[in-house]
Amino acid sequence: MVKFKGSISKICELLELVVAFLVLVGIAFSICGLIKDFEIFREIFNNIDNFRTYLDQIFNIVIGIEFLQMLCRPNSDNIMEVLIFLVARHMIVSDTTPMEDFISVISIILLCVLRRYLHVTREKMKAEEKSDGEVINEEM
Repeated sequence: MVKFKGSISKICELLELVVAFLVLVGIAFSICGLIKDFEIFREIFNNIDNFRTYLDQIFNIVIGIEFLQMLCRPNSDNIMEVLIFLVARHMIVSDTTPMEDFISVISIILLCVLRRYLHVTREKMKAEEKSDGEVINEEM
């Protein structure tokens, strides 16, 4: 049973790497498509609404990069960063009401506070483990 669980875990890790590679390929194609389309820069100067389209594409690439980072190193910090970028993207790119903007700002604040709390808690746990190790060494 233990070998079976280990096999399943290794298969999951391999599948995560495959998905991460596919996301990386998608990000590379998106960046190439964005760089290749120089016409969009001239359109931005003519119409500010085109800037939203450009900004939407940039945010999609950034969120894709953060998602790739989350797949490669899954931890609470990376997950919080992805969520913060998603909320920020919604607030900046979408046509939102002042109430939706307020809710988005509160959401970002809560995510940042939660991220900080998780970071401090993790540091406390590391410090406790370190001090427990020192106590064990002193007793010997």
